[in-house]
Amino acid sequence: MKRLLFYFACLLLLLTQSSCGYNGMVERDQKVKQSWGMVQSQYQRRADLIPNLVRTVQGAAKQEQTTLTSVMEARAKATSVQLSADQLTPENLQRFQQAQSQLSAGLGRLLAVSENYPELKTNANFQELQAQLEGTENRITVARDNFNASVNDYNTFTRRFPNNLFAGMFGFQPKGYFEAEAGSNKAPTVQF
Repeated sequence: MKRLLFYFACLLLLLTQSSCGYNGMVERDQKVKQSWGMVQSQYQRRADLIPNLVRTVQGAAKQEQTTLTSVMEARAKATSVQLSADQLTPENLQRFQQAQSQLSAGLGRLLAVSENYPELKTNANFQELQAQLEGTENRITVARDNFNASVNDYNTFTRRFPNNLFAGMFGFQPKGYFEAEAGSNKAPTVQF
């Protein structure tokens, strides 16, 4: 009888621990999903600004059609890569990040082209869109940092003992991080 009571007490303690751990995992998982929503929101904001920027540049730089087309194609590709908060594996995040990087590179080329057109640089619409894009890029950075912090908290919590015993059982898998792009640790070469 004592042995049965001991096993029952151990089982009760184990279930109590798993309940607290489970609730903590759910809470952290929801925080990751919320953070991911903020990342997506900022990327969507950027994607929404691009058509206006392209139309503004089109009016002043008709001969730059190739650059404008590549930016719109990169935007289409970036917005077609949809990733829900339940699919945040490192591989999926890398695919998402590659599509966004192509769009960033296209925007960089577009803004560089604008330097060749003085009438464009003085266009109030262009200046406003450029300022909004710059602000959006800053917001994207903040959202990605917050996302990585949420993922770190989630991954740490689910790997701690005894939570790690229950995480897999309840379907809580590790989440992926946003990582720096290959070669971003090297400073760009500036020539005058």
